[in-house]
Amino acid sequence: MFSGTASVPTPSQDFIALCQSQVMLLGKTLQADWSAVYLTSEEQGQPVNLIPVVIYPLRDTEDKPLDPQIQLREEASLSNLSKSLPTDLHRSSIISEDERINSQNYQIVLPLVYQEVVLGVLVTRREAYPWKPEELSQIDKIADTLAIARLLDQRQGWYEKQLQLQQLEKQKERDRLDDLFHQLRNPLTALKVFGKLLLKRLGSDDQSRSIVNNIVQEGEHLQELIQEFESYQKTMVDEADVITLNTESLGVDDHLSPCLPPSNSLDLTSVSVWDVLETVIISAESIAETKGIDLQVTKPENLDPVLGNKSALREVLSNLIDNSIKYTPVLGKVTIKLGLSKVIDDKKYQGILIEDTGSGIPTEDQEHIFERHYRGIQENTEISGSGLGLAIAKELMTQMGGLIELFSPILEHNRGTRFIIWLLNQ
Repeated sequence: MFSGTASVPTPSQDFIALCQSQVMLLGKTLQADWSAVYLTSEEQGQPVNLIPVVIYPLRDTEDKPLDPQIQLREEASLSNLSKSLPTDLHRSSIISEDERINSQNYQIVLPLVYQEVVLGVLVTRREAYPWKPEELSQIDKIADTLAIARLLDQRQGWYEKQLQLQQLEKQKERDRLDDLFHQLRNPLTALKVFGKLLLKRLGSDDQSRSIVNNIVQEGEHLQELIQEFESYQKTMVDEADVITLNTESLGVDDHLSPCLPPSNSLDLTSVSVWDVLETVIISAESIAETKGIDLQVTKPENLDPVLGNKSALREVLSNLIDNSIKYTPVLGKVTIKLGLSKVIDDKKYQGILIEDTGSGIPTEDQEHIFERHYRGIQENTEISGSGLGLAIAKELMTQMGGLIELFSPILEHNRGTRFIIWLLNQ
């Protein structure tokens, strides 16, 4: 049987089955004593390497060990055949007509050639009597059949690989859009809250009231559009696409989202945690106020900087704090603590704690909570969400060389959730 290598694409089971049928035909119809189909390596300028696909008589190497004498004979035959092949696999013939038939055992060696490309070799022999012209013609046809089949097999494998890459790219594009719309939600929510707070402070006859009211309405409209898009994404059924294959664009850039640097390429610098958190708190306080939630922030007077990325850290904190407020009931409490410290693998890390008095995360959900689009029991609640916030936070923390920890429940009656993110101290 065939053993795949780096230089020879593994043949399909259909091609192997065809090879088996053809060598059995040689044995049973043309009384060949021994036949084999080999594939040639594709490395230009290198010695030709022959990989056996099928050998007749067919045998199960696990159940019926090959006789040592026969094995040595086959290995010697394969070695001699390999040495006789040229390194240029684009030649239309690898063995001359005069050399095709060995007078000692009437062995025939035919290249599997299609469009001047050698794809493999068919070897067959019988020792009792020479081959007849009509038999040679039939063997030629078998070699041609196997050559065409191998070429189609290679192309099929190549097309399948291209299709997989295209589907992977399509999924990545879909994930980018999901991330983008998720990242738009928090700023839009903050704008709406700021607008409503501003309306409360404006008099009924203030000329600016209509302008602010329009801002709030447009913000609500944008949120509706985002919700429609997310709903469409969940229910959309993919249809077959006409794929344009391009061998020069097989590499797939792995971007987390359009508004953040590519995966594994965040620019890590010295970052002040409070400078980043302060901008997030401004929005969070307004949103918490509208829900009657007590938002408390505690921090030491002096904080060492951490190794991170400002945009990524802001996104992480925004997602975690937004989740805490979202899943905490009215009159609940959200606590943020800075300045935690921990030593991991002899390295000092600084931690940020985000804790709430919400419904908590069931144990069965915690294993999957950082997976994209996973919401667990929250899927059946009235609280809207895409299940992306924690997945994005986890990915960004990994890119920054940090950690994210989850503890839940932390209160009685299975309530409360605590997240702690850890970043390397500078």
